[in-house]
Amino acid sequence: MKTSTKRMGALVALLGVTASLTACGGGSANTVDPGTVNTNTEQTDFKIISGISALSGGYDSNEVLNTMAQNAGVSITWDTMSDSLSEQVNIRIAGNDLPDAFNAVGFSNYDLTNYGQDGTFIDLTPYITEEYMPNLTKILEEHPDIRAAITMDDGCIYGLPSGEQMGTAGIGKEEDYNIYTIPQYSMINKAWLDELGLEVPTTLDELHDALEAFKENDMSATYYGNEAGSTIPMSFGIDQWCWGQNIFYAGFGFTNWTNDICADLVLQPDGTVNFVSDDDNYRAALEYFHNWFAEGLIDQEAFSQTDTQYMAKCSQGEVGVATWWYIEELMGDYADDYVFLPVLEGPDGSYNVTVRDGGGINSGNLSITSACESPINLLKFYDQWYDPENVMQLQYGPIGTYFTERDENGLWQSISDEEAQQKFGKSAGEVKSEYEVYGPKLILSDYYATTFEMEPRAVERLTDLYDYWMPFVKDTTTYPIDCVYTEDELDTIDKWRVDFENFVAEQEATWLRDGGITDDTWNAYKENLNSYGMQELLEVYQAAYDRYEETAGAADTTAPATAESAA
Repeated sequence: MKTSTKRMGALVALLGVTASLTACGGGSANTVDPGTVNTNTEQTDFKIISGISALSGGYDSNEVLNTMAQNAGVSITWDTMSDSLSEQVNIRIAGNDLPDAFNAVGFSNYDLTNYGQDGTFIDLTPYITEEYMPNLTKILEEHPDIRAAITMDDGCIYGLPSGEQMGTAGIGKEEDYNIYTIPQYSMINKAWLDELGLEVPTTLDELHDALEAFKENDMSATYYGNEAGSTIPMSFGIDQWCWGQNIFYAGFGFTNWTNDICADLVLQPDGTVNFVSDDDNYRAALEYFHNWFAEGLIDQEAFSQTDTQYMAKCSQGEVGVATWWYIEELMGDYADDYVFLPVLEGPDGSYNVTVRDGGGINSGNLSITSACESPINLLKFYDQWYDPENVMQLQYGPIGTYFTERDENGLWQSISDEEAQQKFGKSAGEVKSEYEVYGPKLILSDYYATTFEMEPRAVERLTDLYDYWMPFVKDTTTYPIDCVYTEDELDTIDKWRVDFENFVAEQEATWLRDGGITDDTWNAYKENLNSYGMQELLEVYQAAYDRYEETAGAADTTAPATAESAA
């Protein structure tokens, strides 16, 4: 969370704001009592400051936006900018020169809370009802986790949700797992195994023996004719996103994915948060894999190589075992020789994959200010953004331009590069860039199954996730990256997080490369973890998670019963 810069901007802006309230709502002439609706519907012309892509053709002539405005009976004057956006927004707020709304300007949760509590932004909670925003209300009833993600710690909603939830529901699967649930897919050169008369490993010890055989027989040279000594039995990048070593830690009971919360943080099945970096099984994993480094079974450049260097080695037939999203993309001409390497059992005969939350709901893309006289009318316009076919067009381009026809399942098909060149003299990506609209766009997984097609590579990745990798997952408990933090909690995170993560990462790399874990060094390390704020961070993440669960649970219990649930 890079909050410090945004916070400074927010604090500078707040110097120009004279009203300061602690409850939801503000102090301008257009505000009402907290938790109630401003029923004024006289205003129909609205001014909106918005971010925009430098490649965009503009919003004034955007046919999708204009159609939605016409449907809502409003007129929008767009003040769009792609350069110096945050600076201009802060100047307008500090000078109390407010538009009716800010669209896609990138407010953080910290900004939303401050501007909501001082009266700059209105609380949208009372407007998110069947009467005023039926589309969004339905989504939040069906997805209480989204409501939890946009509800600030004071119980108010100051920004509408946006995000893309690309998951397995979009390819027709019964359970919906986000595409990021398991970020690393491990793979092994089966052609080398076959040549050596070995089976695909199912345990870490078996993998060790296979790597040893790859090295001793110099398989890159003997099988592919590469330079002698070019074989790298196993390669990855330490703690890298889709090409890290973390999937192999599953044999020790955890997978500490690099994520958007804090490295090494996991949510346990009982609802308590934990940093695995001080657990005994974490120590055991580092000791175990240090031996592989010492034996030359793991790429010695794993600590320093770039993804470009890594991909070059793999595509040249030098690497026996690696991690990446796609075998074809990583292994190039040698891809047919590779298969997925399953989650491997550890020395005690067990494994555990701690999955990652897809999440990614943002609430900083649409906020209505106290200058707006008729929020109801403006929200009627924005509620249309939560219609699947509308958000599809806002994200990519209009029907008839970017989307050309429906397939036999009724899914809209996007224009091909060839068609786009013939019709517009541009690639399909350039057409998208010209028509894409920034703002509170929420694309749910099932839209890909009901409304428009998913990119083929995403279909491939999700199919692999569901059919191959998720059967290895015993428990899907995961810390939600959409937790909302209080100001004090953000201060605690800012104070400790970077130094804590750096200390853990540096010590992990040192022990993997050089070894040296003893009872004394391990105990000293654990004491240092507390000096780097581990307990304070755990308390913050626990408190935020507890509030998230409480908000999501309350939303779930207050949602109207569906016919299915009533039955």
